Amino acid sequence: MNQQWIGGNKFDLLENGEEFFPRVFEVIAAARREVLLETFILYEDKVGRRLHAALLTAARRGVQIDVTIDGWGSPDLSAEFISTLTAAGVRIHVFDPVPKLFRSITLFRRMHRKLVVVDGSRAFVGGINYSADHLADFGPEAKQDYAVEIEGPVVARIHEFALAAIAEEKPGRRWFQRRAAPPVAESLPGAGGEAMFVWRDNYRHTDDIERQYRLAIRLARRRVVIANAYFFPGYTFLNELRKAARRGVEVSLILQGNPDMPVVKTAAAMLYHHLLHAGVRIYEYCDRPLHGKVALVDDEWATVGSSNLDPLSLSLNLEANVMIHDRGFNRQLSESFQQLMTYSCKEIEARDLNESGAWRPIRSFFLFHILRRYPTWAGWLPAHAPRLTSVRPSSISDGAGRLDQTTSP
Repeated sequence: MNQQWIGGNKFDLLENGEEFFPRVFEVIAAARREVLLETFILYEDKVGRRLHAALLTAARRGVQIDVTIDGWGSPDLSAEFISTLTAAGVRIHVFDPVPKLFRSITLFRRMHRKLVVVDGSRAFVGGINYSADHLADFGPEAKQDYAVEIEGPVVARIHEFALAAIAEEKPGRRWFQRRAAPPVAESLPGAGGEAMFVWRDNYRHTDDIERQYRLAIRLARRRVVIANAYFFPGYTFLNELRKAARRGVEVSLILQGNPDMPVVKTAAAMLYHHLLHAGVRIYEYCDRPLHGKVALVDDEWATVGSSNLDPLSLSLNLEANVMIHDRGFNRQLSESFQQLMTYSCKEIEARDLNESGAWRPIRSFFLFHILRRYPTWAGWLPAHAPRLTSVRPSSISDGAGRLDQTTSP
């Protein structure tokens, strides 16, 4: 499947769970034929139960539903939660189920995508999982995040991708090809937005998302704004940011100031001197944990998706982003960024960094070589063959209790 720009699309930015969840559940409620959903995390909390209810209602009226979850990210769904869905005809697929004993050492090469495709005509792409910590009423640990709702011809590409991902469950199996194909959406009247659906896998598309980022930064003429939760990219990526800033582009990074994991801020802070001295502006978002994976360049290009800019996302996990050429969407995202930077961020200055003069050159030397080599080193990490398994009603016993005990090999 080729990755190419497709015109005639419409985009709506969805910020946080308050905007994302109601819209997704509304679209699922209106589904007529099919729902394809992939997520890294699905928790059995108030958000997970609302999704469960929406899927159950749709399945009972005859909608064909496939849900793919990651076995590491969604390990604790109860047998009742699963069995009521499968009994209604929902097909649940688990990416690389992880035994509880080994869960702490099998983080690598996960299915990290967050996609929804309904009736082949409407898609959602972003970084928001199905968990209550994406809602503001969760408290100080509630996440700041983004997704995009898409209508138009590019949805057919996302639909094709989602079906192919399910077909990988059993090599050579092509049951999905016998489905009645939904009509390919025509270019929407008045919708001139172009989009490219881009994914990262461990086969032919190992660095496609990163390459699209670097190309956009290289072509930037006025501004680059990146909001990314886990920021520790390779040397080539950092060099593109530094070169853009030095040629007069206003380069701004919005990173975690109140991280969900302290090591995230520690790792990103190791890059601050390197970037600030080239003219890159760094803002730490301090209201709550930042979970977004979004960016814009100049007045037209933008991206929303699941890919962080760290070794896990850039070199190991399965990710999906949509790249967008659309001035209206770029403006929506720009306004959100401006709100964050003005009211919720602290700008980091070089004088704020407390490092001794003796330590800085040592740190810079080792950091340079780590960043220059880590994509290669990441490939040496355990490369188990991921498998996609289905949960069936017959595989759920009364005493199963947890998802990792109900999946079949």
